[in-house]
Amino acid sequence: MPQTTALQQTNLSQSETGVQTADDPSLREAWDLVIKPRDSVLHLHLDDLWRYRDLISLFVKRDFVTQFKQTILGPAWFIIQPLMTTLMFTIVFGSIAKLSTDGLPKMLFYLSGNVVWLYFSECLTTTSKTFTENAALFGKVYFPRLAVPISITISGLFRFALQFAFFMAFWTYYKLNGASIHLTLHCLLFPVLVIIMAGLSLGIGILLSSMTTKYRDLRFFLEFGIRLLMYGTPVIYPLSAMPEKWKWFILANPMTPIIEAFRYSFLGTGSFSWAYLSYSFGFMVVVLFLGVIIFNRIEKTFMDTV
Repeated sequence: MPQTTALQQTNLSQSETGVQTADDPSLREAWDLVIKPRDSVLHLHLDDLWRYRDLISLFVKRDFVTQFKQTILGPAWFIIQPLMTTLMFTIVFGSIAKLSTDGLPKMLFYLSGNVVWLYFSECLTTTSKTFTENAALFGKVYFPRLAVPISITISGLFRFALQFAFFMAFWTYYKLNGASIHLTLHCLLFPVLVIIMAGLSLGIGILLSSMTTKYRDLRFFLEFGIRLLMYGTPVIYPLSAMPEKWKWFILANPMTPIIEAFRYSFLGTGSFSWAYLSYSFGFMVVVLFLGVIIFNRIEKTFMDTV
């Protein structure tokens, strides 16, 4: 009987003892994540955002903490910014220019517009810098790139919550002093208004961030344009004060129905229209959809242009 080699004896003993060999299919490596090109423009892999929800929460914490790290007043800047802006508007537009405030206390009128506008403008501005400010991070490790702008929008909600609480403190003060303000049932739509604002800032922001990877001067246009857009939004004046021939232009701004609905809900003065609010919601859906598609398309090649 021929003698078996050492390797054959080893394989034989492993087979007899039930030990699996390296050629066994069950020992082949199973991957937890497979990264491959998208096979369709509409294949957005949004399920990845849910799987990376812990990373999004870390980004939210990072955005909230680092913004005021090594500052003296810290989160107090959340309150100081709308307060100083409101004081300036009250002096310039309320006392000097004497613009109408629909009979509302000037401070409360301007603060209501500032609180809403600041959330939208800051989220839009920060989100538009997603690719340029996170290029080093994107080039090192894979994760859903949409996690960054989404975390910016969520972290902005904490700032907005503090500013809204500050607004309600002013509201309570003026109400106790006999101001003709009152809540309406439309204040129940407040979460809807916040969702539309967040969607608008996220959609427009990621759309612009995709374009700024190739056209860097767009960021200067954005900084300049966001200031001009504020004057095309009823932040410093009520919609009722606009001449009829220009009112269509102001209503074309999707932020106009939101600010007007906010004032009508919490101050009882202003205009509320389901049609115009539906327009803002539809505008948000369209721009968010287009923004996500273009964002996901650009992220595959943006490292070559950033």
